[in-house]
Amino acid sequence: MTSLRNKKIVILGPAHPLRGGLAAFNERLALQLIAQGNDVTIHTFSFQYPGFMFPGKTQYAEGPAPAELLIRRSIHSMNPLNWRKTGKMLRKEQPDIVIAAFWLPIMAMSLGSIVRSIRKNGHTRIIGLVHNLFPHEKRFGDAALTRFFVRQCDAFITLSEEVKKDIGTLTRKPVAYAPHPVYDSFGEPVAQEIARKWLGWDGQNKHLLFFGFIRAYKGLDLLLEAFSDERIRQIPHLKLVVAGEFYEDRKKYEPWLKDDRLILHSDFIPNEAVKYYFSAADLVVQPYHTATQSGISQMAYHFEKPMLVTAVGGLPEIVPDGKAGYVVPPEPKAIADGILRFLSQPPDVFRNFIREQKKLYSWEHFTAILASLADAQ
Repeated sequence: MTSLRNKKIVILGPAHPLRGGLAAFNERLALQLIAQGNDVTIHTFSFQYPGFMFPGKTQYAEGPAPAELLIRRSIHSMNPLNWRKTGKMLRKEQPDIVIAAFWLPIMAMSLGSIVRSIRKNGHTRIIGLVHNLFPHEKRFGDAALTRFFVRQCDAFITLSEEVKKDIGTLTRKPVAYAPHPVYDSFGEPVAQEIARKWLGWDGQNKHLLFFGFIRAYKGLDLLLEAFSDERIRQIPHLKLVVAGEFYEDRKKYEPWLKDDRLILHSDFIPNEAVKYYFSAADLVVQPYHTATQSGISQMAYHFEKPMLVTAVGGLPEIVPDGKAGYVVPPEPKAIADGILRFLSQPPDVFRNFIREQKKLYSWEHFTAILASLADAQ
């Protein structure tokens, strides 16, 4: 298996002090590339979103930056003068590879303009790391912005086959799919009883976990309705844990949030607490209306937890039905059926498969795919 070594690499995208899954991904990728002997710098945003576009409480993480990483706050997403300055600076530095993380069309102009400037040096290879090509929540002008970004890249790596196909509708440049690696940067699993004690949960209960930012496309409404199914209500000692910050108006959820079987932690979950939520849970539920892929699945793999996911986007690629959990239609009754099916099985029925499967989702494999794109024509 080939790998990137002795390269000067720049990653463009979110990183500390910005928070969230994209920042965690870029930081973990940088650590892997450094471990392989590369010189890596992350250029993140000094200004990422206008306030009106950011639905959460804050864009910023608490605590210091990872000591092992060189992170520069270089990019202002809304300032063309900044794009020109940053592009010119990086063009002169002549990195061997620039990895530009793309997830929203609104970032296309800043990232696309910067890499267009960089590639004028005739040396740097531009690889688009595409989490989503077409956004879950669409806006006017998205298509034109996305095409602009795609034109500036030399090759692309995606985290799902669906996004790979999407890119193929816009360009014939090299595109490779690499499964989202496991998120192993939140610590090792802890014993379930210790995790529940740390969180203050009753150790006698079964716990279903919905984890991550709450947005309309993630289907919390489907899960809450499924949890209200009369068959589910009759199961004693069953709790639904919703752990994540609301990125939309919580009013539509209020009728369900009064359920005394619900444990709600609606603040941002800090990195050091993540291992306790996953270690304490019995089943991780991803009831998405739409999806491409999800880092939550890879967190569940790391903590060796079975999953119940809806049959949308790339989720069934990652969670084989009946092996790592269950895949169901994005409908409340089907989700309730899946929960009942899980509860009828021995608690460790999926453990051996999950342990073996997660070996396939290594960061070494992901960077090997990156290496193949570095030379692809």
